[in-house]
Amino acid sequence: MMQDRTDPGHWDALYADQAIPVDMVAKDYMIKDLRNWTRNYLLLPIKAIANLSLAVIMIVKRLLPFQFHHYGLMHRSSAFFLKHFVSPEACYLIVRHICIGSNIVNFLIDNGPDRGIPKSTLYPRTIDDLAKNAFLEHDLILYNFLLDYARGEQACPDWREMLGKLDYSSIRTVEVEVDFTKRGLRLLDLESAIELFKIFYALCLTSDEFERAVLSLEFDENIGCHVSRLMDDYRWNNVITNRNPLAPDSPFGASRRLLIHGVITEYLHRYLELMAVSA
Repeated sequence: MMQDRTDPGHWDALYADQAIPVDMVAKDYMIKDLRNWTRNYLLLPIKAIANLSLAVIMIVKRLLPFQFHHYGLMHRSSAFFLKHFVSPEACYLIVRHICIGSNIVNFLIDNGPDRGIPKSTLYPRTIDDLAKNAFLEHDLILYNFLLDYARGEQACPDWREMLGKLDYSSIRTVEVEVDFTKRGLRLLDLESAIELFKIFYALCLTSDEFERAVLSLEFDENIGCHVSRLMDDYRWNNVITNRNPLAPDSPFGASRRLLIHGVITEYLHRYLELMAVSA
């Protein structure tokens, strides 16, 4: 990497710095996504339109005497939108996120109080795989894991004293297949795409389901603490910025928190990969 000492580049420095370890392929795509021109020029107007649409949808759905959902439409529409309007880098990161989320949940199950908790089998490889209710399943896996894990801790309060060598077999390499051909309107950056996603979510989920999806982002701190207690290592927890689940944020800021959630998940997964190598 060439370095101009009179004019060092921000993105070059961010890519080169290893203070917070991240998978380098994912980091490369994250930085390319951050440099996407749509983030600089379209994100703010997209955010304004998305939040206005969200407000209207939320008010109307709360006033309706009935609730409705359509998971298939939500997921098929999202997959179509990703394939035709979102950059390949952002698509790669979205598919990868669901896979490494499954790895982390399964790692906690493998080393937790009840190893009979159902493990996640959600490992999409392509954008088309996301059309099979992957986003909804991703949220349900998290909530059911937290409830099962809490019951396991209550049933066996001394389980940590019986821990042996940690099992890292669930921290496996994920395989993502995304077409990186630049064509048509495959332009949008990740955060802009997420802003538009939340309109799909609000339309196609009931009010309670949408609220549950938004509030799932508040559990980053909980998952981080579960991992740290297993590892007896809290040094990396300062990178978790989605905090205080008992004081949830507004759904209008959910897109930003979802972007941060993706970054935090990458940090945690890479941390576990490094611990697995040194174990």
